[in-house]
Amino acid sequence: MSNKSNEVVTLLKEYFTDYLPNTRGLSENSIAVYQYAFQLLFGYLRDAKGLPPEKVTFELLSEDTIRDFLQYLEDERDCSIKTRNLRRAAILSFAKFASKKSFATALTFYSDIVSLPKKREPKIIGYKHFSKEEIGILLKLPNPATIIGQRDVTLLSLLYATGARAQELCDITLQDITLGSPSRVRLTGKGNKSRVVTIPGTCTAILEKYLRSRHLEPTLKAAGSRHLFSSQTHEYMTISCIESIVRKYVTTAIKQYPDFFREENYTPHSFRHSIAVHMLEAGNSLIAIKAFLGHASVSTTAIYAQVTPELASKYLDERGKPLKEAALAFQPQPLAMELPFLYKRR
Repeated sequence: MSNKSNEVVTLLKEYFTDYLPNTRGLSENSIAVYQYAFQLLFGYLRDAKGLPPEKVTFELLSEDTIRDFLQYLEDERDCSIKTRNLRRAAILSFAKFASKKSFATALTFYSDIVSLPKKREPKIIGYKHFSKEEIGILLKLPNPATIIGQRDVTLLSLLYATGARAQELCDITLQDITLGSPSRVRLTGKGNKSRVVTIPGTCTAILEKYLRSRHLEPTLKAAGSRHLFSSQTHEYMTISCIESIVRKYVTTAIKQYPDFFREENYTPHSFRHSIAVHMLEAGNSLIAIKAFLGHASVSTTAIYAQVTPELASKYLDERGKPLKEAALAFQPQPLAMELPFLYKRR
């Protein structure tokens, strides 16, 4: 190795073996995040640029090189913008450390990374969710003695029990329902992807009563294409109709229970948010909730862990486990031997 290339690896080793754990006091899981970023970077430099670790210099770690690497993460590894920004942050942290240790040779590297901006992430709008007590209140408001009341309590119950989007609820037909122990409902979501969710016995009882009141039989093939919910004027219920029903009962609940429902502008999606939070509180994993909700990425599901410090801790604990597994799985042997400090666990 040349002196310059030695300097990159030497400083990187000091960064991981001393600076992060001792000076900054980062946890093992946090250090694993930084390690994985550099495993990916050096793997990319070797495979895409033909640069083994001993050939990597600060001059080669230019703005263009790092930009290409970050784009590679998005295009080839299907990383989210948030993940891309996390990898950039790890590189920037090392660049700052290196520039202080070796001002003359690493300053340009640090300046290049600083000038490479974070990519703007899609805005995540804050979500409203109901507590379990509030869900109970809402389900007691419709009058089950009326046809409309039976429909509405069934609709609200299924919104919560299935975590369905409003459009998914509109699209449910009788052939999507399987009654039994347990009962299941097939939902068709974004990209025409279907998933089957299990509903609890309480929801099944409400659903069965509604079906009997409407003389609907899910097992009859002739009626299979008929939609489960309809409005007073159309066989097919629209999203705006569901929004109107939810707004009606939330408005009533706010008036009758002023100590509850402290948020504003609850929507049908609030039921979906609620079941996700309650599942996480009950100990379900993010992976299980992702599948239940039909999310494309677990990073979308992870927003529900932000509700309370306890859920955030649960998420961080879960996140640490797959990170370790991913780091162990991504071990090109030449890199693992040449840069062991990127794979070592304390």
